[in-house]
Amino acid sequence: DVQLVESGGGSVQAGGSLKLSCAATGSTDSIQCMAWFRQAPGREREGVARVRAATGGTYYADSVKGRFTISQDKTTNTVFLQMNDLRPDDTGIYYCAHAPRCHVLSSLRAWNEDTYWGQGTQVTVS
Repeated sequence: DVQLVESGGGSVQAGGSLKLSCAATGSTDSIQCMAWFRQAPGREREGVARVRAATGGTYYADSVKGRFTISQDKTTNTVFLQMNDLRPDDTGIYYCAHAPRCHVLSSLRAWNEDTYWGQGTQVTVS
């Protein structure tokens, strides 16, 4: 199993920045793909950004391209999400996800098949 702990959420004004962290412990060698998802009230969880563990290759949802950056620190098994130019519609609970296979970011059903999830961290933009 893999355990994930997110941190870094908070409240900011529009145009501000936050950096989320996700620390992984356990069987991290089994993980090929890490991602960040978010869920706004009354809406389905949606993929925001994904990074491949082996290559560092990244993929972003159109809504965050140019504003968010996902990165990894392999020495500490930590994944980051740098969020700049935040907007009110970025508000939601942000979840870290680690999976043994990489899935299309937009396919929540695929991620739900085999993904480890963190407990979530609240981001509020006003």
